Amino acid sequence: MGFIPFLAFDITSTIVVSIITVIGIYWFWLKPRLSSSNNSNDILKTIRPLRPGNELVGKPSIASHEGSFVDRMLHSGKTMVVFYGSQTGTAEDFAQRMAKQAKRYGISAAVCDPEECDMEELQRLIAIDKHLAVFCLATYGEGDPTDNAQEFYEWLREDGRELQNLHYAVFGLGNKTYEHYNAIGKNVDKRLDELGGVRICEVGLGDDDGNIEDDFMAWTTTFWENVCQKYELVINADGSSFISMRQYKLVDGPFPPETVFTGEIGRIKSYEKQKPPFDLRNPYLAPVLASRELFEEGCLRSCLHLELDISNTRIKYEAGDHVAVFPSNDVVLVNRIGELLNANLDEVISLVNVDEDAQKKNPFPCPCSYRTALTYYLDLTSILNTQILKDIAQYATEENDKALLTLMGSYSEEGKVKYKEWVLDGYRSVVHILEDLPSLKPPLDHLCELLPRLHPRYYSISSSPKVHPTCVHVTAVIVHYETPTKRTVKGVATNCFQELYTKHHALGHGQHNKEENGCDIAGRFPIYIRKSTFRLPFKFQTPIIMIGPGTGLAPFRGFIQERHYFKTQGKPIGETILYYGCRNHAEDYLYRDELKYFVDEKVLELYVAFSRDQEEKIYVTHLLKKHGEKIWKLIKDQNASLYVCGDAKNMARDVHSILIDISQTYGEMTPERATAFVKELTQKGRYSQDVWS
Repeated sequence: MGFIPFLAFDITSTIVVSIITVIGIYWFWLKPRLSSSNNSNDILKTIRPLRPGNELVGKPSIASHEGSFVDRMLHSGKTMVVFYGSQTGTAEDFAQRMAKQAKRYGISAAVCDPEECDMEELQRLIAIDKHLAVFCLATYGEGDPTDNAQEFYEWLREDGRELQNLHYAVFGLGNKTYEHYNAIGKNVDKRLDELGGVRICEVGLGDDDGNIEDDFMAWTTTFWENVCQKYELVINADGSSFISMRQYKLVDGPFPPETVFTGEIGRIKSYEKQKPPFDLRNPYLAPVLASRELFEEGCLRSCLHLELDISNTRIKYEAGDHVAVFPSNDVVLVNRIGELLNANLDEVISLVNVDEDAQKKNPFPCPCSYRTALTYYLDLTSILNTQILKDIAQYATEENDKALLTLMGSYSEEGKVKYKEWVLDGYRSVVHILEDLPSLKPPLDHLCELLPRLHPRYYSISSSPKVHPTCVHVTAVIVHYETPTKRTVKGVATNCFQELYTKHHALGHGQHNKEENGCDIAGRFPIYIRKSTFRLPFKFQTPIIMIGPGTGLAPFRGFIQERHYFKTQGKPIGETILYYGCRNHAEDYLYRDELKYFVDEKVLELYVAFSRDQEEKIYVTHLLKKHGEKIWKLIKDQNASLYVCGDAKNMARDVHSILIDISQTYGEMTPERATAFVKELTQKGRYSQDVWS
């Protein structure tokens, strides 16, 4: 009798489990299949493999194109996709331009951010007839992919990938002054070939140190010729019969005030209710705790030290990281565009992609006012590319103005010469072009569609979180120069720094109250932290040699602070050597008193080159040559780590050559062996660079 209750429970459990199983089979297996069987687009069913997590249970598959770039392409009849890996926006701009060019040949193309796509679906793309996958990929840092292409790059390099018969082409964006010139473009092109892809065109290599616009145009000409030949399309390479088509349509208001963006980068009202985590799409609106001028009075240049408050934000950083600052355009430039185009800048508008299946629905956060778009979202100071000139030429009413723009927008030899002479050499931005061609009056909504996005500016953090855990220090030279057309150009971000500094010091205080700024973007800076590989050695005892003239000192200030901190904690630290350079001891010697303090504390060994304090110029490279034997012993006998920060084009190249010479002279190596030795230092993480051009 004691077993009867257990038996009854077992029978009941079996019945319940059976019912649940039947319901589960229906809900998760039969129902989606029945639902998808009603979908008239059979190609979705035949091409798309069933993978866990690919569809929402109970949702008809006709809606699935919203989350899949291939499904979106199938839904809208596209055969070409252009992916971009972009840090500053140039690669994204090139991708958009290629999609526009495709229309000339009857090809409909999608533009995609690989970070927003499941790149496993590249395998499905192969089933689309006459498909094309193009990759516009910038190389960033020491041969690294851009932030938004990082996951795709890692995925592509994994074992077991297969992209047999994927028709592809790659255009790389790089800078020849860097050691790893166009490494990502080259590597992706090679890897796609290894995986069985079909190369439509040889990899293109754009050089930002030269004329990357010219490189891009030359490559696309060859690319389209190859595409036309492979797919038997009609060549119309000069695009003379191509009428510029709008990518976005203007949607007029009224819009409810709570839906209107006022400068936020991502989520609307995000600056009013700040929520971590903070990143590229959700920056933190950081108050400025302090600002001060670092150059001496009487110096014709300016360099500011800023301290940005990150307390109570969960933002963490390490010495060597970068802080990204989202700037805003000079109000004078914004108002000038309104004047030149006779536009009401306070009108609220929305630009919506005419392609409902496009990944990018708006060119910038919409709806917003023209003033907001021109202030926070669009780049007003960069040089306009030839495609924009071609697109706005139709709005010039004077034939001479229209002819000039059309010529520069063409890819003729005469057009290239004129573009270089008039736009590049003249440093003409959109405002300058509108001023110099008075008959040019493009509709402001179309101009907003065409202008590139305003991207964040990156600065090497000049503090250590061990010493300053709740604030980030920035060291920035103010950019200010005169163009050949006698116009004054200001750096976008550094002009913001200068205005804030001037405003607060006019009130008589360089220390800022974080409450006094409220939540006004003009009084704070939207920021986020970008992680870097520029790191101190794990062991405190490892000697370090730092080479950083000018503001190249910034990350090393953080390194020195950190080493001093560990010394005060009783930790043994290795030799900490800094080679620093500036023009004059009495004018632009950054953090002079602070560096002297660290020398006195026996934390720092300092060597300074003043290039203009004597008749013969002396640079840090001269000091490196002079101390060659000492540097060699530190590298070879004590496993010292070397760091270089600053100008990539000249200084960093010279340092690299000097290290090879030192290895030859004191290591008794052949030139080939010395070159290989320095390369090995890089591969082992003992020779790091944080450089810019």
